[in-house]
Amino acid sequence: MKEMLWHKHKWPEEVRKTIKYPEEPLFAILEKAAQEAGDKPYTIYSGNSQSFAEINESANRIANFLAKLGIKKGDRVAIYMPNVPHYPAAFFGTLKAGGTVVTCNPQYKTAELHHQLKDSGAKAVFVFDHPIFVPNSYDALVDTDCSHVIVCSIKPFLSKGKAVLGGLFGKIPKSKYYEEDKTTFYSDIMTQYESTPPSIKLKPKDDLALILYTGGTTGVPKGAMLTHYNLHANVMQYDEWVKLEPKGGGKAQPLETGKEVYIGALPWYHSYGLTLTMIAAVYHQSACVCIPDPRAGKPPLSDLLKQTQDNKGTLFHAVPSLYAGMAYHPDIGKYDLTSLKACGSGAAPRPPATAKAFEAASGAILFEGYGLTETSPLVSADPSKLSTRKFGSVGFPISDTIIKILDLETGTKEKKTGEDGEVAISGPQVMKGYWQKPQATEAVMRDIKGERFFLTGDIGHFDEEGYLHITDRKKDMINVSGFKAYPAEIEEMLVEHPKIQMAAVIGIPREDDPANETVKAYVVLAPSESATEEEIITWAKDRMAGYKRPRIIEFRASLPQSAVGKVLRRVLRDEELGKQ
Repeated sequence: MKEMLWHKHKWPEEVRKTIKYPEEPLFAILEKAAQEAGDKPYTIYSGNSQSFAEINESANRIANFLAKLGIKKGDRVAIYMPNVPHYPAAFFGTLKAGGTVVTCNPQYKTAELHHQLKDSGAKAVFVFDHPIFVPNSYDALVDTDCSHVIVCSIKPFLSKGKAVLGGLFGKIPKSKYYEEDKTTFYSDIMTQYESTPPSIKLKPKDDLALILYTGGTTGVPKGAMLTHYNLHANVMQYDEWVKLEPKGGGKAQPLETGKEVYIGALPWYHSYGLTLTMIAAVYHQSACVCIPDPRAGKPPLSDLLKQTQDNKGTLFHAVPSLYAGMAYHPDIGKYDLTSLKACGSGAAPRPPATAKAFEAASGAILFEGYGLTETSPLVSADPSKLSTRKFGSVGFPISDTIIKILDLETGTKEKKTGEDGEVAISGPQVMKGYWQKPQATEAVMRDIKGERFFLTGDIGHFDEEGYLHITDRKKDMINVSGFKAYPAEIEEMLVEHPKIQMAAVIGIPREDDPANETVKAYVVLAPSESATEEEIITWAKDRMAGYKRPRIIEFRASLPQSAVGKVLRRVLRDEELGKQ
């Protein structure tokens, strides 16, 4: 790889610029973990653990079941579950059968699940045994190719005492009914199918491991096609990038194989949680704590804090809103989080105040990264040295990743250092394309001097030291009398106000001139704080250009967020348009 701008200044000396990636199926990392660390715990849930050998054996049984069901190479199998212990076995078992996994948000209603099953052509779906999830699944099968539901009960993964008490008092989630002709129980697969995997030949660079649907913030969700090679490469890039300085000082060290404890709080149906927690834990032959609902407990997030403390978590990936909730938790002082080494933040800008508050509460270091569903997801991150972290940036492109900043009009001309443009990415982690949408794929791919680049729709620039700064989403730009205002930039400035905990900014079409917009900010104040609209607007006058400055402030107790904590400006915009 030729030397790029980001290699010339503060690139971590311990990190290779290029890596050799093996062309093998993604499930090879689980088989390796089972062989080398078979007795070590992989999943931890409710005080119980499953070893790598046990999960590999379960995945083999699932692969044999799917093969008997008629699943062939390339067929799609959906997973409609929260972060429960069945998830890794269902995921890797599907791959071992030659299938392609389709992850589904467990918060989906019937119509949303139906769309994803129909669009992907999934033939079977793994479903968490629950009075809502299972009926939703049966209803969603109508008019799809999906004809089989694998029901996964949590009972076998509970301690004996909890299972007995839960059964007696009805606390174990369970569907009210099962349609026998469409249903197989996970527990039956574990007893009725062989533990030797079926023979399957794959081409890792061509064959799909995963279809991951984008969040749909800009329209109908599209399925990003990720190959075995894409995902394997990205977890290796992550491993190469993260080199941590010992707390007592000294040379930065890689993550410790077999010794880390990942906190699985981000949902595994999402690329961030799936790759950088569930799959990364396998690669590092380390434990992963299953957290189905990170906001559970009284007060909210109490269970997450306790699980992190009790399991001595070392690595944690989450979103800024989750870190803020933990840092400002009323009982934060009661929990010992000092086992945490490092935490990754993504999916939304990381406010410096949030980072500093969380670091003060935990003793860990909070690094920011940048990625997309279409890129497996990681493409850039802070250098993992505190001295070279730069707030306001998302760090450097990781190994074997080239990022160009292109003009917004044509997406073909490269911008100069410091100039904003569309972020375009080339690397081994970039998707194959969108599922059954060749025109959509063609619209976001560019060939630049023989390299294949993905146009992200994000706006950003490189500074003189090669740090990447993401300014905003291309589609979220606000047109203020011909000036382009970027919501993320305004939000970042707003959260610098000592009373503001979170902010979201949108453009509202002017009644007298719909082509122009007015900047409106939605503000969540920090606990016990109060403020007026005039106070915030006056404060902003000294810090923002006139066209950026919010003209309307609306105070809210919370902001609409996706399941991974990304503020949904689309929801706010739809509310405003509805009012008008």
